[in-house]
Amino acid sequence: TLTRGKEPFEPLDPDKKRITFYNCGPTVYDRFHIGNARNFVTTDIIRCYLEWLGYEVVFIQNLTDIDDNIIKRAQRDKTTPEAIAAIYTAAYFEDADRLRLRRATEHPRATQYVEQMIEFMREMESRGLAYEAGGSLYFRVRRCADYGKLARRTLDDLLEGARVEVLEEKEDPLDFVLWKASKPGEPHWPSPWGEGRPGWHTECAVMSKELLGETIDIHAGGSDLMFPHHENEIAQREGISGKPFVRFWIHNAFLNIRSEKMSKSLGNVLLIDEILKQSSPEALRFFLFSAHYRHPMDYNDSALDEAAAAVGRINEGLETGRKILELSAVGTGSAPWDRDEERTAPFLKRFEEAMNDDFNTPRALAVLHEIVTEIHELRNRPAPDNDYLASLVTLGTELRNFFRLEPEVTHAIGEAGEPAAAPVSMSGTDIYRQIHGLAQEEGVQSVVAILEDHLDADVGSDDAIELLIEARRLAREAKAFGLADAVRAELEKIGIALEDHPQGTIWKQAASPGARE
Repeated sequence: TLTRGKEPFEPLDPDKKRITFYNCGPTVYDRFHIGNARNFVTTDIIRCYLEWLGYEVVFIQNLTDIDDNIIKRAQRDKTTPEAIAAIYTAAYFEDADRLRLRRATEHPRATQYVEQMIEFMREMESRGLAYEAGGSLYFRVRRCADYGKLARRTLDDLLEGARVEVLEEKEDPLDFVLWKASKPGEPHWPSPWGEGRPGWHTECAVMSKELLGETIDIHAGGSDLMFPHHENEIAQREGISGKPFVRFWIHNAFLNIRSEKMSKSLGNVLLIDEILKQSSPEALRFFLFSAHYRHPMDYNDSALDEAAAAVGRINEGLETGRKILELSAVGTGSAPWDRDEERTAPFLKRFEEAMNDDFNTPRALAVLHEIVTEIHELRNRPAPDNDYLASLVTLGTELRNFFRLEPEVTHAIGEAGEPAAAPVSMSGTDIYRQIHGLAQEEGVQSVVAILEDHLDADVGSDDAIELLIEARRLAREAKAFGLADAVRAELEKIGIALEDHPQGTIWKQAASPGARE
């Protein structure tokens, strides 16, 4: 963001192996919304890709647990700010886990670093960068010759367009607060300037310094944080150290809701926990990766439906390839199998070229679609090349899992408490009895025999389906095509579709979970 261009990246670390990475995390007064999610997913995939390349990434994402919004929420809910922060810190991790976000190396909380913040402010004051007024401490913006460099704004521009609080105690309308004098009933800490609490801009400036050092490789956040939050972080850190604070600034663009800016006043703020009641995590993640992180996005129902369909095609293609391979001599379990490096190299090269180009996830996802298309073309050939198919399934699975787009585990005929992909009309036992009875009526003894010992069994889904597939094969072998069709029909009732291939019959869930219920 600072140079408004692409720059070659290498870490500050002398050995070029370790990357320091800071992202502004949530203020824990409510569950996070889809705009926040775009930032969290973006930084998560950037971190994952840097690790894919072999770097050690020290990733810090803070939790702002003292703030005006937390205090207001506590007053509204007639509880304490500490209680609100505890509730919504837990809620953040719950929603982040559902969205498949990895935990940061550390999640520092602002209240854990108040002493360090006070020392940091005292140093600013001793250098003439800060001044006390009315029990608060303010930063002298005009002491920074390049203030506004990140947002590309001059001081005159900022002054002209500023919405500045009318505070006579401030020397300059642009000066920002470092330490806020406490009001009655608010959380407070002792300081040289009186009872109060640290300002938001100082919190991140200090936590990143304490955990990552004077200069860090990457600092990320939503574009709404570029000014004033990140600009004010730069002013404090570089004002004291005289060294560059951040080498690479990364800001993701806004996410609109049905072509309108998301805002509380419009009543269109979409919280992640509500979205995930109607959408699968993989569909939402695919949607968030479907545009480059620096490009604005528009969230709407059709866009999420399209994402669900796209990720469904990816997972269906990989599942088809895997099950065909399980029927062959190539493998009897899940990928990875041995991968032909030479034959898959063009796909991997295009994937890495896309991600190396400023983390271009849409282009990278296009490579995954290419792999799935190749799998479908390969399986339809009269004599499929199973070694190549195994290579494609393995690489496709690696890339799919890199983006964390794998489907949630579902069971069509499962144990109690397990989620089902589709409404289950009857148990495995009921289906066995149904088919067993039809087989007796038609005199297909081979089917009667394999089901005889399972009439009272309540088996797991995979075993139940495989047994019924074998019953169907025997029925077709006996030319009892009505019975074979009955097996297919009973499985369709519980959301299982059968596909016949030269290698044999495979089964899949008939319908993947959609974007919205």
